[in-house]
Amino acid sequence: MNLNQLYYFKTLAELEHYTKAAEKLNISQPTLSHSISAMEKELGANLFEKQGRNVVLTKYGRIYMFYVENALTQLELGKNQIERLVSEGGGHVGLAYMTSVGTNFVPERIAGFLDDPQNKNISFSCYEGNTKTLLYNLKREKYDLIFCSKVEEETDVEFIPVFEQNLVVIVPEGHPLAEREKVTIQDICPYPMVSYTKESGMRRIIDDMFTKAQIMPNILCQFEDVNAMAGLVAANQGIAIVTDGSALNNYKVKKLELDTPYARRVVHLAYVLNRYLPPAVEKFKDFIIQRTKNKR
Repeated sequence: MNLNQLYYFKTLAELEHYTKAAEKLNISQPTLSHSISAMEKELGANLFEKQGRNVVLTKYGRIYMFYVENALTQLELGKNQIERLVSEGGGHVGLAYMTSVGTNFVPERIAGFLDDPQNKNISFSCYEGNTKTLLYNLKREKYDLIFCSKVEEETDVEFIPVFEQNLVVIVPEGHPLAEREKVTIQDICPYPMVSYTKESGMRRIIDDMFTKAQIMPNILCQFEDVNAMAGLVAANQGIAIVTDGSALNNYKVKKLELDTPYARRVVHLAYVLNRYLPPAVEKFKDFIIQRTKNKR
């Protein structure tokens, strides 16, 4: 049974006349008769019965009509939804990003994009996560675009640098280092650390810092979320290297400049290579790239 047969069945049920139904469907009457007979044979039940020159639904036909109408309605809704998503004037963007860029960077970019009247009908769904999770879901089409750290092994993903974040050391108020403005890796190594989980792109950067300094950090706890890290530091349970951001102002911690040439993290816009991007997604991607070029 195919989709055309469902339309044939529905039209005949509505018009109750083979000739009229065939004319509306722009097919021959024998073609319509053969199609209905094939459906009845497949279902094992008569769908129509003669009533004078017309045909009407049998009990089984009325039952089947309920499901056919629902199926065709859902298919039409799906068609309309796809057309809306890929339309030039509207559409939808599934966007995900690391928590550290969700406070300012992402909202500012979305707001700037939507300020253009041509983009006012484009909608967004936004999600947060660490780089590993973001890439996993990106490749499984849960998201269209993500902001994340670059992972060299992901050869089927395009990474475009769009933003740099400074890294800082945060210590609790009253900590021995709190009176300083700048520290080195060597300065912080005696103290227990709160760090990102190993799945985080930031953890790779921090581990690389300590490797270059030939120091093994004393990691006390690991978190995915910088807010949880700042909260634990504020509770005097260690120090941390984190991305700088206004969210840190909500905690009783002191920010210290990290004196190393590696004290920054590059945020990348990422998408799967050779995968179709709907017009709205392509438009937002180009907007982000152009904004990045203009700031260089």
